[in-house]
Amino acid sequence: MDDMTANATGRGPVRCTLSDFTVDRRILLLTGMAVIVGSLAVGAAWVLLALIGLATNLAWFGRFDTALVSLAAAPRGPWMVAIPVIGALIVGVMARYGSEKIRGHGIPEAMEAILIGGSRMSPKVALLKPLSSAIAIGSGGPFGAEGPIIVTGGAIGSLYAQFFQLSAIERRTLLVSGAAAGMTAIFGTPVAALLLALEVLLFEWRPRSLVPVAVAAATAMAWRPFLFETGPLFPFADNPALPWWGLLACVGLGLACGLLSGLLTRLLYGLEDAFRRLPIHWMWWPALGAVVVGLGGLIEPRALGVGYDVIRGLLDGHFATAAVATILAVKAAIWLVALASGTSGGVLAPLLILGGAFGSLAGLALPGSHGFWALLGMAAMLGGTLPAPLTGIVFAVEVTGDAGALAPLLAATMAAYAVSVLLLKRSILTEKIARRGHHVTREYGIDAYEFTRVGAVMTREVETLAASSTLAEAAAAVQAGRHDAYPVMDEARRPVGLVSRADILLWMAEEDRTAGDTLSQRIADAPLPAVHPGDVVSHALDVMLADGSGRLVVTDPASGALAGILTRRDLLRIRAESVRAEGERQAYLRRRR
Repeated sequence: MDDMTANATGRGPVRCTLSDFTVDRRILLLTGMAVIVGSLAVGAAWVLLALIGLATNLAWFGRFDTALVSLAAAPRGPWMVAIPVIGALIVGVMARYGSEKIRGHGIPEAMEAILIGGSRMSPKVALLKPLSSAIAIGSGGPFGAEGPIIVTGGAIGSLYAQFFQLSAIERRTLLVSGAAAGMTAIFGTPVAALLLALEVLLFEWRPRSLVPVAVAAATAMAWRPFLFETGPLFPFADNPALPWWGLLACVGLGLACGLLSGLLTRLLYGLEDAFRRLPIHWMWWPALGAVVVGLGGLIEPRALGVGYDVIRGLLDGHFATAAVATILAVKAAIWLVALASGTSGGVLAPLLILGGAFGSLAGLALPGSHGFWALLGMAAMLGGTLPAPLTGIVFAVEVTGDAGALAPLLAATMAAYAVSVLLLKRSILTEKIARRGHHVTREYGIDAYEFTRVGAVMTREVETLAASSTLAEAAAAVQAGRHDAYPVMDEARRPVGLVSRADILLWMAEEDRTAGDTLSQRIADAPLPAVHPGDVVSHALDVMLADGSGRLVVTDPASGALAGILTRRDLLRIRAESVRAEGERQAYLRRRR
């Protein structure tokens, strides 16, 4: 349905096309640009992993090699404490004299750039974030590479977008395209990367952003076999035949993971507050946290570094119960302290390890293999802590290639998600943004202004003035009336102007004019901004903003006759109705006594 609406600028009518989606041909341009951004992000992911491998081999084994290695065989001794401290000192210096935005796991910084920074990220972040993360992780930091590559890929997308004349929304699309492509390159999970973009970064679910981000993730997946290993990163397929109460057990594990994720989030920001109370500059905090990391490495060296070998071992069930419990305790402690200290690293891999270890221990009392329950624990911990339940479910399927566990994954992850949103006002991602004075809402819904028609809320009984009326007659009518503004009508009952009480009184006070002047002599010649009863209210709001007024005349699209008037009070009624629908509870079907 096409409605013609007068333009407030006087340049002719504006076409208001009502359709399911707001998208135009620029989506094709953004999709083409997303292919380039996705390709660049894959290269950045390869460089990041190579840097992490190089830093790890140089720091711990004294060899020049870029392959990712486990720190399980790292020599224990004083150097196990000294190496993390040296790496943290380097990161602290880079953050202070380079860019403070490289601190932390990066996703909150990407969210903040999207929400309040116009999706503009600096070249410093694109360069220093992967380098600082490689140093932090390579020197033993208990982090993954996914957080840094999300920021690095996002920075690449943002920088590329800044070379072109694009809107903030279009820059956001390319920023998130780079982030999704980077995550896909690391884990080989394009659908989970797309869902993470939707649940965490995009703050909308629209074709204009969904399609380019999906194309960027698919592009990264196409490049992946040339630079990374093919197939699932952690192959797994050991799904037991659960008894009738099996799904209840999955829900129980999810509830427990939700409680654990809430505890970890509170502990993290409690430790961050403790660091802030220290009487030293924040540049030195990572070094203090690294002391705890090194001491934890003396207890369990497998808790250091990215830990992909630990994830694989938990799924395969290769660890003894005591080792799993030790990994869980040590990894949780050093990860919380290191992250709270403000060093550089990611959260996804640590959450997978913590959830996997917790699920493996819970599996001691549950049917099936330890690896199966470790898989559910990983998804539940990821979905509950971020919180991004769809990402957690699909990520577990894609990273293992195991689609047979979908129902248990759904039960466990959604239970963890429910606990998390009930217990915490903010997540591990948004709490940091909130502490900087910004509020983030993670709930998406259809805006009532997008589907409500003007005819449903407009004022139909309207007091009008005739264009042929003199100023004296108009002033008398206004004095007897009860409104602040009045449509001015021609002989055919079509509105030709809109005058306020203040306008008429001001005209009457002018000495160079007489009260015998008519309203038609005073109203502007430009077309009167108007909407139609069939227009959606969101379009009427756009016309209001363009005109700078608080009310619009509503006309019949066929005859142009006045149908009503739309005011700010009418707009507030829509919000009031939405609030009433949320809070008013009533039973319509009752059982008779």
